[in-house]
This record gives sequence, C-alpha cells and structure tokens, in this order.
Amino acid sequence: MVFSSITFLFFFLPLVVAVYHVAPRPARNTILLIASLLFYLWGAGVFVLLLMGAIAANYVVGHLVAAALERQNRWLMGLCITASVITSLVILGWFKYANFFVEAVNDFGGYFGAAEFSWSHVILPIGISFYTFQSMSYVIDVSRGKAKPMRNPIDFALYVSFFPQLIAGPIVRFHEIDGQIRKRNERWDDFTEGTIRFAWGLVKKVVIADAAGAVQVRAFEIPIDELTTEAAWIGLFAFTVQLYFDFSGYSDMAIGLGRMFGFKLPENFRRPYASLSFTDFWRRWHITLSTWFRDYLFFPMGGSRGSTAKVIFNIAVLFILVGIWHGAGWTFLIWGAYNAVLMIWERLTNRNFTDPATVKSPVRRRIITVFMLMMGWPIFMCPTVSTAIAYYVRLFDFEFHGTGALGPWLAPENIALMIIGGLTVFLPHDFYGGVWIMSSRTRAATLARAALLFVALPWTLLLIISGTFSPFIYFQF
Repeated sequence: MVFSSITFLFFFLPLVVAVYHVAPRPARNTILLIASLLFYLWGAGVFVLLLMGAIAANYVVGHLVAAALERQNRWLMGLCITASVITSLVILGWFKYANFFVEAVNDFGGYFGAAEFSWSHVILPIGISFYTFQSMSYVIDVSRGKAKPMRNPIDFALYVSFFPQLIAGPIVRFHEIDGQIRKRNERWDDFTEGTIRFAWGLVKKVVIADAAGAVQVRAFEIPIDELTTEAAWIGLFAFTVQLYFDFSGYSDMAIGLGRMFGFKLPENFRRPYASLSFTDFWRRWHITLSTWFRDYLFFPMGGSRGSTAKVIFNIAVLFILVGIWHGAGWTFLIWGAYNAVLMIWERLTNRNFTDPATVKSPVRRRIITVFMLMMGWPIFMCPTVSTAIAYYVRLFDFEFHGTGALGPWLAPENIALMIIGGLTVFLPHDFYGGVWIMSSRTRAATLARAALLFVALPWTLLLIISGTFSPFIYFQF
C-alpha cells in the first residue's frame, strides 16, 4: 500500500483518521500502532514479524541500557549497546547485502575456476533500512542521556512503526519525538496544515515525478547501441527531476500525515537543487539520513577535528557508507565514493559554500552543483558498473541522431512538467515550498493553497483513479 494508491487514499487513511479522532485520547497511540502494523502487513506480509521482533528486542535493550546508565555500570551499558548495534546491522546486512556478497564471491571465484555457491535469493523487507536506523537511535539516545526509555511498550512500538514514515522516512531519531509520543495536543490547525502538506506532496509525486519517470524509465531501458546522445541527456534530466520530486513528495506526505495526528516530523528536504556546493547539498538532501550519519558516525570518529588526512579519511568512510546504505552493489559504493571525492575537494579548496553572500555568482554555482550531481546519477541508477560506463559514453560521444527510440514517449505534457520541475533550481535559495504553502499566512500562500486544493489535487486524484501512478523510488532502498 503506497500513499498514492486508491486503497490508501480512499479507504485506509479516511478510516484511520476517523477512528483516531473519535477515540478517547488514551487509546489513540494504540489505534495508530494497529494501523501501522496493518499498513506494513499489507505491503510486507510475513516480514511484519521481523519488524515486531526488532521492536521487542530494542525495547528491552533500551531499558537495560537505562538501568546500566543509572548505576554507572559502563561495562554493562557498552555490552548492551554493542550487542544491539551489531545485531541490528547483522540483520540489516543479511537481508540487504547477502545476495550481493554471494554474487561477488562467485564472480571472484569464477576467475580461478571455483564452483559457484548454490544460493536462494534473499528478499529485502521494505523499510528495513529506515526502521533499523530508528531503533538504533533509540538505544544510542538513551545511552547518551538524551532521552528516557519508553515505559509503555505500545508507545515505543509506535515510534518504530509509525506508518507515515515507516517505509521511506524521514528517519526520526528518538529524542526528537519521544515527548510527542508520550503527550501531544492535536489541534484543528495541525490537521488542516497536515492535509495541505500531504496534498502538496501527492501532487509533486503523481504529477511531476511520475511524468518525469515515464520518460526516465524508457530512456534507461533503451539498448545502449540504440541510445542517442539526445536521449541519454533527456533521460538523465528526467531522472534528476523524478528522484527529487518522488522522494521529497513522499517526505511531504509523511510530514503532512504526521501533522494530521498531532506529530511534527523533521523536515527531510530543503530544495537541494538550489544548493551552492555539495556541502550545501548534503545539508538539504535527505536531511534526516545525513544528520543520522553525522551524529552517530562522523562526530564519534572525530568529525572535522584533527589532521587533514584524518578528516579526509572520516569523510571518505562517511560517504562510502552512505552509498552502501542506499543499496547492495558496486554502483552504490562508487556513487558514495564519488560524493566523498567532491566533498573532500570542496573542503581542500574552501569551496564548501552554503550562503549566497559568500559567492560572486550564486546562480552559476547552482548550475555547476546540479551538473556535478547529475554526473553521479547514472552510476546510482544503472544496475551494473558496465551499464553505467556505457551510459556515460553515450552522454559524451556527441553523435546527434535525434531522440531515437525515446521519441514516442516524449509527450508534450511530460516535457512541460519536467521543465517546470527543473526550473525550481532558480527559486530563492531559502524558499521552502512545502513549509510556505502549509503555514504561511500571506495572500500569495492563500491563493496557492486554493489552487492546490481545488485544481491540482483533483487533477492528481483523477490521474490516480486512471491508474497512472507508480511506486516510490526509495522503497527499493
């Protein structure tokens, strides 16, 4: 069940909202927990047992860590944290990376004539990367004294499995939301603002991301020997637009859904394609993931302190792990290394701009940053390194023969929507559309909300009913 499906929009969500708001306040977390588990069961089936196991294990470990902290027993606390983190990473590693590891071993052994391992393909449970990181943050936050452990197991289970952000984030760290789970005051303004934010994200996903996706999918499916330079660049631009509007649209919907139930989830995107540098980009793209790695990995490693060599090492490790987190494959590792190289280069040359006042030509800096981002997307998107290399060759062989096999899929409305998505690069650096349309009280924002609710949203619902929606890209990570 995805947010942009008929089942979710017309059955699941209205029912949950109605039951939640008529129920007595003490029962509301239980209602949300039941809804969240049913939501996950619908999409993941038996893997709901794995989710429930993670919830139970981390609930117990959290209390053990709190008890050890209170008694100042550092040995026991360290043992509990280590056991929890290693167990979480082993489970995540098994489901996410076992297939890749066996394939790599078989490929390596093949060079020496070794027999291949017989292997049953491991199925990746949806959302495991996200709820594993949330569970780990609970244990770590409790150990650092940032939050008290949850006494009520229902409240803790809701933290891990809350359906708006269960499948693809935002990654909510425990200390950011524990107070809201324990006690919150739902207001009518929260519900209306949440509805607007959800509608905003739904339009971004179904109208713009899916239009770009229709082009991107065809471009990357064309055999390399039939792919023209024009088609390769159009496909790359389409993916650049699709990835952002798809994932940021999901985050907008998650934030909006959370607000409907009285939760204020953290922002996950701040117009990353308006970034002035890669440093600026990673402060604006998938914010909850980058801050998770920063606070739980980069800073404990030493962060930006120490010698230049030490800082370079820390950055390299950080971004290689960010790449691997996105998927099991050499392509993701290389994409992470690509980001590391750009971040290191910016640090060494002092070009890690984040403020338009610090650069002479901010528009030029934005264009350069987006171009360098686009250069990383083929290795991110293509299934193999060889396919990505072939795609790069097509981008730069400059043999122009028209759009070729992509031509029939370049509908005028798709091209127009892709261009609209691309033009957001030139909006003001600090303009955040989702926040503005949800909460601004200016006349322009009021008119934008009216256009969203009475024009864009009905159009989007018609597209969904007609069956033209597609799954979210980040579900596969």
